[in-house]
Amino acid sequence: MTANSTSRFERAIIAIDAANAKDPNTVLHEGRDFPKELLYAMRMTEWLKRFRPGASEAIQLAARSQHIRRWEIPRSDYPMDRIGYLKWRTTLKHFHAEIAEKILVDAGYDTALIDCVQSLIRKEQLKQDEEAQALEDVICLVFLENYFADFLEKHPEEKVVEIVRKTWKKMSLAAQETALRLELSPAARVRIEKALQSSD
Repeated sequence: MTANSTSRFERAIIAIDAANAKDPNTVLHEGRDFPKELLYAMRMTEWLKRFRPGASEAIQLAARSQHIRRWEIPRSDYPMDRIGYLKWRTTLKHFHAEIAEKILVDAGYDTALIDCVQSLIRKEQLKQDEEAQALEDVICLVFLENYFADFLEKHPEEKVVEIVRKTWKKMSLAAQETALRLELSPAARVRIEKALQSSD
């Protein structure tokens, strides 16, 4: 396939995946090692298709770019407290948005769509913009289905329950209902039930 026969969307996805494929951190998935952030990006796309069929090009690109090259700014570079965590997350959002912009410019996208993708990545309109909320829902669903079990094994129950409570508040009603139908471990389901009880 030549560059001329490849759509700008395909070029962008190829470039995003190529960037994430450089992640030195790998995870075992279906019997093979995957670069961690490449697998995360693929899971974001899969969940977006499941949760929001027919999603716009902008949200598809934002979902695929959500953690692009995240390993380059490790959590350990910031103080291990709440303020340090928030600074890290803010830095990441702008970092991911900037990388996405460069890729989308090279792929041939116009400023309006690039601005939209960047806004989605930076989570600027949560609870106000329908697509921003849909992206947040997908982020939460990917976490609960694929990363929550590992997370709860590494942290005390009180912290896990608090994280679930905060995650739940970010989600739309449709995403919450979807989350309750996920096939989770008994331990994960217990933590979710405790979080929901404590938020009443």
